[in-house]
Amino acid sequence: MEDIEKFIRGFSRLQKQYLSEPAALDSLRQGQHPGTLVIGCCDSRVDPALLTGCDPGDMFVVRNIANLVPPCTPDAPPGVSSAIEFAVCGLEVARIIVLGHAGCGGIRALMSSARVTEETDFVARWMRIAEPVRRSVLRELHHKQHEQQCRAAELASILHSLDNLLTYPWIKRRVEAGKLALHGWYFDLGSGTLLAYSPRKQEFLSIIDPVGAAPERLCA
Repeated sequence: MEDIEKFIRGFSRLQKQYLSEPAALDSLRQGQHPGTLVIGCCDSRVDPALLTGCDPGDMFVVRNIANLVPPCTPDAPPGVSSAIEFAVCGLEVARIIVLGHAGCGGIRALMSSARVTEETDFVARWMRIAEPVRRSVLRELHHKQHEQQCRAAELASILHSLDNLLTYPWIKRRVEAGKLALHGWYFDLGSGTLLAYSPRKQEFLSIIDPVGAAPERLCA
């Protein structure tokens, strides 16, 4: 009951902050016009709106295990793909952010030695989307510790999802026309930092450092 009461108090704060002003409420009633689609993980510690301090209507969010994007194929999971299609073709968002994070349980399941044994192992079946990431990490970092392999897979899976986004023709067309930008972000739970992928440097760089740390400028 404590959780339920906390949730109700939270809604009360939201009501006072956003829903008590007629103008703000009217704007929300008229429909949504987010400029950003965020594809994040289901992990309860990495809520995209909470992490970025967004207001209602700022972002369209798709969450799944390990923030994966399936490639555009006839048998692609319709839940994630349809949400992406609606955000891009319907809402015409200007950017897509794939938001990964440290300590991802889905990635750890992917990198585990255990394989799928039952058809009802939905997590393992879903994580097959990132199987190329697992193979690549194990091939290139076979000499590294398991934790290092998992972190490498967390980062690589973001890039894999960005590549998969470009298999959707209506995304590829918009990117090539300069109407849609793709971003890869990584929230490091251990250090409290936010990293973004720099295509120019081909690495993830800090865009928000811990308090007191000297910032490393991101050059996209």
